[in-house]
Amino acid sequence: MLKEIVIAIQSFSEVNHFIRQHKLWKWIIIPGIVYALLFIVSMYFFGKSATHVIEYLTTTTGLGERLQKFQSSWAGFLFTFAGIILWLLLLQFYFSLFKYIILIIGSPLFAYLSEKTQVILENKEKEINWNDLRKDIWRDIKLAGRNVLWQTFFFAILLLLTLVPIAGWITPLIALFLECYYYGFSMFDYSFARQNIPLRESIDFAGKHNGLLIGNGLIFYLMHVVAGIGWVLAPAYAVIAANISLYKVKTN
Repeated sequence: MLKEIVIAIQSFSEVNHFIRQHKLWKWIIIPGIVYALLFIVSMYFFGKSATHVIEYLTTTTGLGERLQKFQSSWAGFLFTFAGIILWLLLLQFYFSLFKYIILIIGSPLFAYLSEKTQVILENKEKEINWNDLRKDIWRDIKLAGRNVLWQTFFFAILLLLTLVPIAGWITPLIALFLECYYYGFSMFDYSFARQNIPLRESIDFAGKHNGLLIGNGLIFYLMHVVAGIGWVLAPAYAVIAANISLYKVKTN
């Protein structure tokens, strides 16, 4: 697993050279700017909605009053820390939903960019088949729907776990790896769709090579730390890096 995570990280380091060499910037910059703007808007609304959710939970459960009573004690500290953990978990869940909306809206571009990358890597003289591309887009949308249902289920479990003192503190980390796994899954499935590999086999591959998926999703996440340019480049970089990683695994 660790070896595959390293392969995924190395693939990201090769993306910039790959894009410049094959003049792919036009497929990256404009869609990336749109993604960045949507990301800013979504995080603004998250900041408001998450605060309201936490206030609602503390009011309806009576935790707010109890917290006032134990404000200067260890119990107060635990309640406060649990609130921070809950906020982080809600942030990840909100970002997860945002990501799937972007995957659905941007599926035509991501599918095309993925196919373009594979054609270049395999040095094939191949015209893009738009009928096949439409089928791939529909498959990508169905996969996004499947993954969002599974992630919502797991997040609901993690949400309950946050109520457990101390043990609940690790929930944001678990949620992060889940998010990386499912995002990487979507990126790699573009290649499987083009090869007419059934979704069941794609799921099996994801289970056997989860390091590639987690590594891809992790760097995608880390790119968001670089405000502005990181938000613009993250989606397209993840698509191209997934194809490079898969090519390396197949040829080694």
